Amino acid sequence: MPSFDIVSQVNSMEVENAVNQAKKELANRFDFKGSKAEIVLEKTEIKLSAEDAYKVNTLNEIVIGKLAKRGISMKSIEQCDPDISPLGHARQSIKLKNGIEAAVAKQITGFIRDSKFKVTTQIQGDEVRVTGKSRDDLQAVIAAVRTHDFPVAVGFGNFRD
Repeated sequence: MPSFDIVSQVNSMEVENAVNQAKKELANRFDFKGSKAEIVLEKTEIKLSAEDAYKVNTLNEIVIGKLAKRGISMKSIEQCDPDISPLGHARQSIKLKNGIEAAVAKQITGFIRDSKFKVTTQIQGDEVRVTGKSRDDLQAVIAAVRTHDFPVAVGFGNFRD
């Protein structure tokens, strides 16, 4: 039976490239000369730190702009509020969301079921498997899911015939 998976994944290489571009811009910016501002990429988040809240805001705008240019969906990014210490030093983290949460997966399966397609859906961990008798049904489901606005960035993978 033909099937495919609905997933929500962030391309880690594109995130790494965007962070590297932001670091290069940070090194060349005149307003950051001599300041202790840094951008650190960890596995599932990007940490920003600077001397004050204004500079952290500017770092945030730089990183978000670079992520958007690299094709990373803003639905896959969660910006935390900046933490400002009593001395004025500020930190902020940008979390990268991978996988579909259970509530959103139920919303996706409900949408497919309400659309009256002749397919079955299964929630498997952090992805949704869609199975149908014909490839045309699956392609119609893909088209419908693409047009609907879900709270996560959806992608399609593992298409099997």
